[in-house]
Amino acid sequence: MGGESRSKEKARLRKGISILIATPGRLLDHLQHTSSFVYSNLRWIVFDEADSILELGFGKAVEDILGLLGSRNDASDENKSKTDPMQRQNLLLSATLNEKVNRLANISLKNPVMIGLDEQKKPSERSSALGKKHTSLLSDDEEEIPDKHNNIAEPAVDDFKLPAQLVQRYVKVSCGSRLAVLLTILKSQFERQVSQKVVVFMSTCDAVDFHHTVLSQLEWSRGLALDTDKKQKFLGCKVFRLHGNMDQEDRKKSYLGFSSEKSAILVCTDVAARGLDIPKVRCIIQYDSPGEASEYVHRVGRTARIGEKGEALLFLQPVELDYLKDLELHGVSLTEYPFQKVLDGFPVNGEKPLKRKPISLDMHPWILSVQRTLENYVASEATTNKRARDAFCSWLRAYTAHRGELKKIFMVKKLHLGHVARSFGLKEQPSLVGRSHQVQLKKRKKEQKREGQGPTKQRKFPTKK
Repeated sequence: MGGESRSKEKARLRKGISILIATPGRLLDHLQHTSSFVYSNLRWIVFDEADSILELGFGKAVEDILGLLGSRNDASDENKSKTDPMQRQNLLLSATLNEKVNRLANISLKNPVMIGLDEQKKPSERSSALGKKHTSLLSDDEEEIPDKHNNIAEPAVDDFKLPAQLVQRYVKVSCGSRLAVLLTILKSQFERQVSQKVVVFMSTCDAVDFHHTVLSQLEWSRGLALDTDKKQKFLGCKVFRLHGNMDQEDRKKSYLGFSSEKSAILVCTDVAARGLDIPKVRCIIQYDSPGEASEYVHRVGRTARIGEKGEALLFLQPVELDYLKDLELHGVSLTEYPFQKVLDGFPVNGEKPLKRKPISLDMHPWILSVQRTLENYVASEATTNKRARDAFCSWLRAYTAHRGELKKIFMVKKLHLGHVARSFGLKEQPSLVGRSHQVQLKKRKKEQKREGQGPTKQRKFPTKK
């Protein structure tokens, strides 16, 4: 339902509509203000992306909708069903099956058919089966039916099952070297296998715009000598971007373009984590942490689909390694990515020595060379420099937005903001944004003095002006 007036929508309903598409809140509003006879011939109720609906907090609205429509066909209606072959049917479509969806299924379904899951498993063992969307239905005789007024969105620890052919790994990277490491891994991926597609997830739209610019335009010279006459693209494949602030036409163009390519990179936000079927995606790189374990599952679900092989790589800073324990609580286990082996395959001083002493990642000549090239590129391009500063600010805001127990893992006060700036190719922390924050902090202190309160200690980090 769009923004049409309620009277016009009611008139359409009374005339008879074949298909009605609505958000939970809008549908509930109509049910509460429309005569019941309008829905007397209702034959199908489809809850698409049921897990997403519940995670967004629409659990109570869904319960109320089912209560007004009659959540299930009661036993008293069995005789009617024998004479009415067009009796209403309920469908739940979900990419993941967790306790919240199970409870909704118990409320809304009767004698359901399971599609896309192993029917031999017990309800408590059923979980996500990535690679296809499936109807998640529970039978009445498998579990006791809870009271329909229970809160569907009650939190629970979900155990996710991922495809066996999905290789899941993490790479531990210090903050200042993140972008240089990302470029190195991508270069290694495409040198190892030219024809493949990689999706790189970022936390913000500004970060997508900046990294798309870098990945698609960065040039450099082979070896460590920066010879401007022999520069070439660091990555030879096409790079696309996708986020929610793009125009619909641009989003469609990026999606279709990336889908049709045999070798390409898609830099995106979580707008691409659900509902998109992109063929032949070989690798998912989560450059920024997804936060909730369910979001991790949805992101890696873009690869290893329908029996295809796939890889998933998660970037973590040393102070964020406890996030692996959080994933393990949900049945997700990752092994460490052999980045040192990848790094040893790149030249030092133009050559690949057979043996060398171990060198720390941050001081490795290859990483230092890539970082220097990045910083020179960002400093020389005014537009790219502005995008880097915008991405820096939005990334910090997103980093502070983690919820619940994850706040203890992703803490801004553990970060060196100068190193964060380096990860965006900035030689220094953006001073303009820093001054803006100082002005706001002084104003806050003055207000506290007027109210007779002492100033509170706060971590000094820049915010976008």
